[in-house]
Amino acid sequence: MRCSLRISLWRCATLSASRSLIVALLMAGTSEAGERPGGAPDRLRVAGAQIPVVLDIEKNLAAISRAIDYAIAEKADVLVTPEGSLSGYTHEFDAAAASRALEEVTRRAREGHLALALGTCFEEPADRRRYDEVRLYDSAGAFLGFHAKILLCRRVAEPSSKGEIDFFRTKPLRTFQLKSMTVGALVCNDMWANPEWTPQDDPHLLQQLSLLGARVVFLAVNSGQSEGAELALIRQYHEANLRLRARTARMWIVSADAADPRGELSSQAPSGIVDPSGNWVVMAKPKGEQVFVYTIDFRE
Repeated sequence: MRCSLRISLWRCATLSASRSLIVALLMAGTSEAGERPGGAPDRLRVAGAQIPVVLDIEKNLAAISRAIDYAIAEKADVLVTPEGSLSGYTHEFDAAAASRALEEVTRRAREGHLALALGTCFEEPADRRRYDEVRLYDSAGAFLGFHAKILLCRRVAEPSSKGEIDFFRTKPLRTFQLKSMTVGALVCNDMWANPEWTPQDDPHLLQQLSLLGARVVFLAVNSGQSEGAELALIRQYHEANLRLRARTARMWIVSADAADPRGELSSQAPSGIVDPSGNWVVMAKPKGEQVFVYTIDFRE
């Protein structure tokens, strides 16, 4: 980390933070040779895909494959896809079909030496439970683990209604090692705790990932699409949260939202990349299928 980042984290540490945590954060800087601890790279080339997410797994596979081809052609290190991008954004997906499609997606990425932060709903073989997750794979195709959505949604104004919280399981927050770098992943509402859809308290998960040492977070989103006053309200809320939380945590965020399959409505959350100052370095157009790539330079 640069000196300014270390100082910022020092000032933001609470009085109850342990001495060992503070020391660990301060020692995470650049070595005299300019090489980061553990051989972590100074740069990471990231691609994001704002693609349609539908209930037809084969159509989702085709959209992800287009994004993989783009990311490989652009020599990206990792590709981020929207929430539910493979399975469809539903708990009622065909688990066997999703598993078969996953094999094809990971094969394509592996052959192109592309890491993945794949947003999908999935039935984990270990416990036969369903999760709304981001699955992480390195460029050799090795499975690094998954982040399961924590702030699962239910409409707060209708507490007796069913929502994600009734159909998906979750797991504790964790980080991953990608190219010798600590990274994190979140799913949609994990980032902003939308007050209309969050029956839990906001645990500020991005800030937690920062304290765990993550330097960049891959965010898989499926916010819905709209136009007019509804779009203005919800998109502004999502964008403000992305910018302020990135600035507070001093983190890079790579966000990929789902696109309207018809290309007519705008996505209710921006797809793109926010830097640790809370500024957009890339923002995709709000309508239609959009793919983007950017090289993050951690020395800046």
